[in-house]
Amino acid sequence: MTLSAILNVNKPPDWTSFDVVRFIRGRCGEKRVGHAGTLDPAATGVLPILIGQATRLTEYLVDTTKEYVADIELGVVTDTYDAQGEVVSRADASEITEAAVRDALAVFRGDIMQAPPIYSAIKRQGVPLYKRARRGEDVRAEPRPVRVYQLDIISYTAPNLRLRIICGKGFYVRSLAHDLGAALGVGGSLSGLVRSRVGAFRVEDAVDIDTLRAEFEDGTWPERLVAPDEVLLTWRAAILGEDATQDLLHGRETALRPVTGVYIAPGDLCRAYSDAGDFLAVLRCEQPDRWRPEKVFVRP
Repeated sequence: MTLSAILNVNKPPDWTSFDVVRFIRGRCGEKRVGHAGTLDPAATGVLPILIGQATRLTEYLVDTTKEYVADIELGVVTDTYDAQGEVVSRADASEITEAAVRDALAVFRGDIMQAPPIYSAIKRQGVPLYKRARRGEDVRAEPRPVRVYQLDIISYTAPNLRLRIICGKGFYVRSLAHDLGAALGVGGSLSGLVRSRVGAFRVEDAVDIDTLRAEFEDGTWPERLVAPDEVLLTWRAAILGEDATQDLLHGRETALRPVTGVYIAPGDLCRAYSDAGDFLAVLRCEQPDRWRPEKVFVRP
């Protein structure tokens, strides 16, 4: 059986994201297994695992919004910006008030520039920055644009701060912890992280590894699978007739009647279904009434 589906996994602490991929690949009978968005080994929470043809949707899931619950310890700075690193400095944060934290958070909302941690998997000339840093090279990560939709205090008892964060792709919570501590003048580092949502996938619905292991053993794990187009449910949808379906299956552009009053620009994407409701493809707009198949998920 060829699988094309997504598993919503609650990554355990001390597992890498690839550990989870390897665990599932070794049991599901499908070689094509990937994840949508790396979590640091110490972090827990939602790690969508894409199986089979669903791996072709990874880029769209990576691009969705993500939600985190982050614990930050003010007054402690580490080289990795989290509790797994070497302590670089310590300061007394007992006098930092919640009002001061709230004021400092203001500049981290919206469209901002953020420098990733030097201990990260971002590559420079093909080599991850963390490998260069561990070799003692002078590593600098250039700031890049990220988007923060929501940033709220859940609780604060100095020096321990808990935040709820909703952000776009490329955002590093470790960098937020470090930069917020610097803004407050005492330093800070990430002491705990849970990713509570990736797109439509929530931690409340995620399966833990022990449960998943048992379900692989008793054969009930397929009941956990989510259809691949779940990733795209916020997109426009098109229902194709027979002629348009044949165009799509053979890689040809197809005509779609524009919806009155809806602006569609070249480059816009939509999901396409057969008149029987089967998910067929991702389409890209070339002109308002002409669409080409970007990724096809059925065979002619």
